[in-house]
Amino acid sequence: MNEHRWKASPVVFLTALDLEYSAVVEQLTDIRRTPSVAGTRFEIGTLPGGAGDAVVALTSMGNHSSAVIAERAIREFAPAAVLFVGVAGRVKRSIELGDLVVATHVYAYHGAAARNDGIRSRPRVWDIDHGIEQAAHQIKRQYDRERGANPPANRPLVHFGPLASGEILHDRAESVALQWIRQHYEDALAIEMEAAGVAKAGQLNAAPLAVIRAVSDRADGTKSTTDGDDWQPRAVRNAAVFAVDLAVELAADARPRTPTEVSPAATPPETPVTRVETYGGSHGAVAGVVNGGVHNTSTRQGWS
Repeated sequence: MNEHRWKASPVVFLTALDLEYSAVVEQLTDIRRTPSVAGTRFEIGTLPGGAGDAVVALTSMGNHSSAVIAERAIREFAPAAVLFVGVAGRVKRSIELGDLVVATHVYAYHGAAARNDGIRSRPRVWDIDHGIEQAAHQIKRQYDRERGANPPANRPLVHFGPLASGEILHDRAESVALQWIRQHYEDALAIEMEAAGVAKAGQLNAAPLAVIRAVSDRADGTKSTTDGDDWQPRAVRNAAVFAVDLAVELAADARPRTPTEVSPAATPPETPVTRVETYGGSHGAVAGVVNGGVHNTSTRQGWS
């Protein structure tokens, strides 16, 4: 993997659908393939402005496969961050089609225990990385300013809140599964099928992680209609653009600072320089042994 301008660790983008994958790759330049890992293929590109490297991989649908592919990406590339990017169905009616949901935390909603007096939820929850969340809020504020200064600006609304992740594609007005989510995860903004697996992989590998989803349907039985109105590709692009903006911000945060950028007082004192002079022959040093005619002098300001 090529080192980028600021650090070797790339940002990893994971998507479940080819449409999502293509939307991310369209934001990158200099796309090249890497050797596959147990059959999983990765591509590396460059973030806008040369900010850093980006690795893109397709997980396919479902939490199980997303967890496996996320683990492979983290172990192979040791990323600065993992961003899971794609679409979701809305739960809260205040969220419009095309809006973005940045997960503050992810619920795995299928955990439960069946008792004589009913089914009891056993939730699992994973939080977004704090630093990534702060950067995402900064980009949201930028989007809000751009819409305020130029109302026609094509910037989606960004919401922060929980996502509910499970193995069900919701496309019915009020299914038993959706009732379960509303009852036990009443603050969830949207629902999808992969974030819990990615979040678990991030936790086990101590990898900073975020989930960015754009709402492409209402999870109410009208998915065929909204898909026919091209809401899925529009939502996918919103998610990809925001995620790449976020990756550029994270790359900027990761850029090593010079001592004077941190604080002029933090500049370290000049280190003594050792000069080696050879008289009449060659010299070398192995395990602390110097051979040949050698004269060493140390120089520092005021020293000779």
